[in-house]
Amino acid sequence: MKMGIGSGMYQTSQGNAAVACVPDAISFAEPRSGTVRFVTMALAIAAGVVGGSMLNSSVATSDALTAMFVVLALVGGFLSTWSPCGYSSLSLLRPAGRYSFGSVARWTPTFLTHVLGYAVGALVLGGALGFAGWLLFEQLPFTYMVAGMSVLAIGYGVHQFGFLKMPYPQRRAQVPHDARYRFSSWVIGLLYGFALGMNYLTYVQTPMLYIVTGVALFSGDVQTAITIFAIFNIGRCLPVAINFFPVSNQAAQAWLARWQERAVEVDGFLLLSIGSAALTLLFI
Repeated sequence: MKMGIGSGMYQTSQGNAAVACVPDAISFAEPRSGTVRFVTMALAIAAGVVGGSMLNSSVATSDALTAMFVVLALVGGFLSTWSPCGYSSLSLLRPAGRYSFGSVARWTPTFLTHVLGYAVGALVLGGALGFAGWLLFEQLPFTYMVAGMSVLAIGYGVHQFGFLKMPYPQRRAQVPHDARYRFSSWVIGLLYGFALGMNYLTYVQTPMLYIVTGVALFSGDVQTAITIFAIFNIGRCLPVAINFFPVSNQAAQAWLARWQERAVEVDGFLLLSIGSAALTLLFI
């Protein structure tokens, strides 16, 4: 489906000057049919079972599970770009003026403080969950945690394909857009990084966040929990680095819009395949 907005002219509030509107076109990916989504879902589960069987014969179970979870956490953070705050960060945290070496150099402190905000968010959220897990779940057997999180991942994978309704508790909020009128760019980068790095202060579209949260909590270890959210936040933060390159905001937003539905499908596919692979590793 494509929506085009034609060019034209509009008058300023004083009525003395006419300003040209920039033609815009936004392409949105259409959702696939139920049959295609069901087949894709089945392929994801089959891929997980086959992959888990292959890993079982060649890699230690703990190493395979760790590697799969790192992939899920990192990709999950990246997929969170397809959320209102992800769109906002890419459009608001940009170098000022025309692209040049100078504008990027002046913008670099904003990117660095944005990264710092994410790091602090991982430290605070991961530390809190890890401490709570240490108090409550330190004695929880590792296999119980893996089995529980795998079943949850499969449930949310089916949810992403539209065949099951799972609970989705989220704070329906975005980063404060008016901050750009009140603070310097590097301060905005820090504030946005911390708000997004805490993950539950704003809306996050990917349910992979719940798997990451569960593993951090049930790990029963503060350092592990912080590391888990650090990996997830790296995936969340990296897309902002696109502003180091001469890519226009319009091009970035249009690309995100075109891949909106596909991002949901990738999300569901990974949840199903990794959840199935983890269960296969545990029970064969």
